[in-house]
Amino acid sequence: MATAPRPFAPRVRRALLGLLAAAAVAGPVVGAASPVDVPAPRPTAPATLHSVDSASLQARYAATRRDIEAAKRAAVELGNGRRAAALEAMTADGRQFLTFDGRNGGRAVEAYGDLSRAERIAVLVPGADVTVDNYWRLRAGAKALRKQLPPRSAVIAWLGYRTPSTVSLASANTERGRDAAQALSAFLRQLGSALPEVNTSLVCHSYGTVVCAHAASRSDAKDIILCGSPGTGYDDVGALHTRATVWAGRGSDDWVADVPHLRLGLGLTEIGLGADPLSSGFGATGFDAGDGGHSDYFKPGSVSLRNIALIVAGQPPARSSSGEHLA
Repeated sequence: MATAPRPFAPRVRRALLGLLAAAAVAGPVVGAASPVDVPAPRPTAPATLHSVDSASLQARYAATRRDIEAAKRAAVELGNGRRAAALEAMTADGRQFLTFDGRNGGRAVEAYGDLSRAERIAVLVPGADVTVDNYWRLRAGAKALRKQLPPRSAVIAWLGYRTPSTVSLASANTERGRDAAQALSAFLRQLGSALPEVNTSLVCHSYGTVVCAHAASRSDAKDIILCGSPGTGYDDVGALHTRATVWAGRGSDDWVADVPHLRLGLGLTEIGLGADPLSSGFGATGFDAGDGGHSDYFKPGSVSLRNIALIVAGQPPARSSSGEHLA
């Protein structure tokens, strides 16, 4: 005999109401100017990555450093000390930026490790509220992951899109992620052409999982790792049309667990990111992400970082207590 559907748990109901309220408030101001809109000159370094031999990489790193310095001078002239300080940090000795563009909020792609000798590469795709101004957040995660990996591995921090604000309509639908996926796919094609024998993993955090999911069918990544995902915009792994192994993990103290997994039409747009990637119906392979919060996946010494590194290294991570899939 059929049973009546279970009512929403109180915290899920509160989260749903909060999500709808945030969308209602954020909707009218989505197009408003943002503090990240700091004018910058057009970059001079080549936008396309053709070669990763040592000499080519050193020339590219030098060219992007000049572009960052030019953007810093522009920020100083405008009196934007926060942006100038962030860019100053990016010009430090040893930094390896593959691309940089300070316009339209800023884009930056940085390598950690020697790409010319790498056998495994993790491409780290950030979620909401990561900008040039607080790029250190992405850098910290990339450095921690690189330190956890074996020799002849590299990490690429890919801030290749304008991330949405956490509390905004843009973070509650897939439009920004679909657009960003085009840029990510193009970069991955270039990387694959330059390094055809390298095993590449996509390591995707929060809203970055939306970007990775929409790029999956155009990627040759061996693994796609979804960390703290609020949803990807897809109902299941099959809809991603990828040969990669799709992994999903969520810390037990991550607030994203309370995000409602639904999609609602709101006139010309929609709200919600769909199925929970940790549900058994989604079909991802679960890994233990420990007891951390939403910002703790790359925390040094954490269970989540250790398991993410094991996946990138081609080794089995600790699985969830529920078995093959997280429920």
